[in-house]
Amino acid sequence: MSSREPSSPKSRLRLLPMLIAAAAAAPVQAADLWTITQDALQNNATLGASLSTFQSVEAGRDVARGSLLPQIDATAQVAHNNSLESQSSSLSQGTGGTTSGGESSYNSTSAGLELTQALYDATSWAALEIAKRETDQQALLLQADRQQLLYDVASAYFEILRAHEVLEARISQEKAIQRQLDQAQEQFDVGLVAVTDVNEAQASYDLARAQRISAENDLQVSFEALERLTGKRYDSIDALSDDLPIESPEPAGRDNWIQMAIANNPNVQAAQAAVSVSRAEVDQAEAGHKPTLSAFANYNYTDSDQDYLDGHNEDTQVGLQATLPIYSGGTTSAQVRQQTYSLEATQYDFEAQRRDTTQQVRSLFTQVMNDVESVDAQRQAIVSNRSALEATRSGYEVGTRNIVDVLDAEQSLYQAIADYADARYTYVTDMVELRQQAGVLDTNVIRELNQWLVESQNVTLRLPEDGGMGAMQDIGERPSMAPAPSTSP
Repeated sequence: MSSREPSSPKSRLRLLPMLIAAAAAAPVQAADLWTITQDALQNNATLGASLSTFQSVEAGRDVARGSLLPQIDATAQVAHNNSLESQSSSLSQGTGGTTSGGESSYNSTSAGLELTQALYDATSWAALEIAKRETDQQALLLQADRQQLLYDVASAYFEILRAHEVLEARISQEKAIQRQLDQAQEQFDVGLVAVTDVNEAQASYDLARAQRISAENDLQVSFEALERLTGKRYDSIDALSDDLPIESPEPAGRDNWIQMAIANNPNVQAAQAAVSVSRAEVDQAEAGHKPTLSAFANYNYTDSDQDYLDGHNEDTQVGLQATLPIYSGGTTSAQVRQQTYSLEATQYDFEAQRRDTTQQVRSLFTQVMNDVESVDAQRQAIVSNRSALEATRSGYEVGTRNIVDVLDAEQSLYQAIADYADARYTYVTDMVELRQQAGVLDTNVIRELNQWLVESQNVTLRLPEDGGMGAMQDIGERPSMAPAPSTSP
């Protein structure tokens, strides 16, 4: 045993500020897309509610099955009885009658056991079939919610990277126009240019500053959107590699993607499952016209301590019971009509979902194809605008161009840089959404995207120093230092 004395509460309190300072000084490791996806799968409130709903519906299947299994009931009774008897009788008209009566008090006990087993009950069997089909439907809805969460996380993640690159472009633009403003001011001070050049440069600088402030706000909001999905705050995330291939979707045919969506999209499958549920509900309503047959067995025991009775009674009964509904006021027929109309409605809903999914896949496939060309065009636009800016600056130096031309060229270049970032991340999110609509978005897709993230580069949320944003409370718990449990694909 160690001879060292345990530390006192006061000494531990003195160590606490040092531990907090050391934790604050420790570098924060940037989170990647796969880590954040795992956090979302474990902590997202919407997905958690969907999972609980599925488990509730699944338990309902066992509830429905219970009515088809043996039913055993036991009863017991202990009672104290008081009886008062007063009777009179007359043997014939005109003769005297007789009167008898008495009071008795005694205790009695009874016990019973009853067993019933449904042999034929079409209504209960239909209820079980409904519960099974509802469970299958809810499993598909859970899968749809899971895929929606995967898309939302990827979209929010890349929205941060988009906002960051746009912000970088706006910061560079503001600095470039600031230099142009300073140069114009210096030339005006020595009388080389008119005051209008300074005013033009000032106006462009004010616009660039406003755009930079707006881009900072977009970056902060995008971090908060990611926090809402996971319940955790992330100070920085890994950036996307410039080498990410911008390629057309595979398979290349649009019809192939439509067929894939009709076969795999969980929302389409859930709508089809709803039709199956409605058919089972029609069967249940029609079962109200059918007879029921059940077997039963019961045992009863009674005993009392009445003065003139001795011993006890036992009764045993075994048999079959059949019930045939003859007329129920038209209720059963009305229920059949009601469920038939409901079945018709779910069939229309299924067709609407199928058409909507087909249209979504067509549009997304076309959009992704356009995104591929747009990214290439925006990349070339940067090269062209950079060359145009250099030519305009040269012309300004020799007097063939004015300050407005230079400022316009500056803005065009940085706008092209921002548009290129926008087109690049639009391609990524559209590609993920296309897979979602096709019903093939899973964690493997997230893993593949995660491989294109660069650990050495990260995007950090720089909060204002005035404490306005820093005073925010976490939506959920901060990321734990312990490793998160693994999530199966």
